[in-house]
This record gives sequence, C-alpha cells and structure tokens, in this order.
Amino acid sequence: MILPKVHVYTDGAARGNPGPGGYGIVMEWVGKNYRKEFSEGFKLTTNNRMELLAVIEALKKLKTPGTPLKVFTDSKYVSDAVNKGWVFNWEKKNFINRKNTDLWKAFLKEYRKHQVQFQWIKGHNDHPQNERCDALAVAASKEKNLKPDKGYKA
Repeated sequence: MILPKVHVYTDGAARGNPGPGGYGIVMEWVGKNYRKEFSEGFKLTTNNRMELLAVIEALKKLKTPGTPLKVFTDSKYVSDAVNKGWVFNWEKKNFINRKNTDLWKAFLKEYRKHQVQFQWIKGHNDHPQNERCDALAVAASKEKNLKPDKGYKA
C-alpha cells in the first residue's frame, strides 16, 4: 500500500434538504507544513450533493496525476459508495435510477486520476479538521449571492 502524500478532509451541508448548501475542504500535505482550505455555497441543493461535490472539488485541486491521498469524510453515502464498490456497479448500469448522476460521473473522472483511499469518520465528534470543514460548509451556505447548483433536480 502506498502511503498518502495528501490528507483531504471534506464536508457538505444543506440548511433544509433541499435548501441553501455548501461544502468545505481542508487539504494537508503529509509531513509538511502545508494546509489549504476551500468552500463554496449554492442556492438550492442537498446535503449528499454537497458531500460529494466537496470530494470532487478537492480532487480537482491536485496538480499532479497519480497523487496518493486519503479522503476523510463523515458521509457514508460517499465513503460506502466507493469502498463497497457501489459507484462502479452504478456506472456499469449507466446510473439508471440513481440520484446525483452528474456528480458521480464527475467524481469518477477525477478519482481515476489519482490513488485515492477513503476513510469514514464520525461527524460532529471533535475531529478538528472535520469540524473545520463543517464550519466552512455551513458558512458557505449562508453567503450572499449563492450560485445555482445546476445539476440539482428536485
């Protein structure tokens, strides 16, 4: 097993489900004093969309293909879909009767560029980076002039 060079912490939030939402990302380079934070908010979306979008946006930030990384998420929706292989079966069946198809397709495109491991962590459990991601996501959901989530379908 290749040790991750980057630790990525992600969280998504929606005030109402659906409602205004946002995501938060904390990225750390393992063994170096390097940390970046990102967030963005949307007018109308769902928690699951924001959880998944956070991972997609984090993966897009990696400049070097093949980067070994570990994604820490409190979303069973995201971690189980990957770790249990569900998303790959959904893809084989062309995502028929699946929600968030646009994001899952975008996820797979980015996921395949790197060496990604997923680890589920319990949310709201005093994990510093997860708590920070949650704060970023909630704050992003409260910003003025939120963007539309173009892929959201009620």
